[in-house]
Amino acid sequence: MRFLLIFWLAFTLNAYGADDFTLKDLDGNILKLSDYRGKWVLVNFWTPGCAPCVEEIPHLNSLSLLHSKRDLVVIGIAMEITSPKVASQAAKNLNIVYPTVYGSKDVEQQIGLSDVYPTSYLYDPNGNKVGFQAGKITQNGIESYLMLHRNKP
Repeated sequence: MRFLLIFWLAFTLNAYGADDFTLKDLDGNILKLSDYRGKWVLVNFWTPGCAPCVEEIPHLNSLSLLHSKRDLVVIGIAMEITSPKVASQAAKNLNIVYPTVYGSKDVEQQIGLSDVYPTSYLYDPNGNKVGFQAGKITQNGIESYLMLHRNKP
């Protein structure tokens, strides 16, 4: 419920425009926000040593598997890891099914700062950054938020 409130407040008080980010995932694919117009985009900063981060990964996997073809894309940002190779191994060990990016200051400059892990940013189908959550999210929380805001202008 706290998650919904934070996203709702962020959405109603300040739907701030997003710069079009361009990221490269661990498989070498280019991920551009503009390529996902028409879909919600959830960007999640995580670290492998963070218990709440690891706890939310099954929720993010489920969201990705259920929604990626329809209305929501999940992108993970692996932070505080020494190299893309180590990040790739960590993502594999955690069974992450959504695209994952090696985190860096450049990534943070494009998306937002992440002093707390996990931290998630949500973009609406028009590419506007509409909210963030510092702390763990759940599949139910995201799906409830989307249900409330899917058909709003």
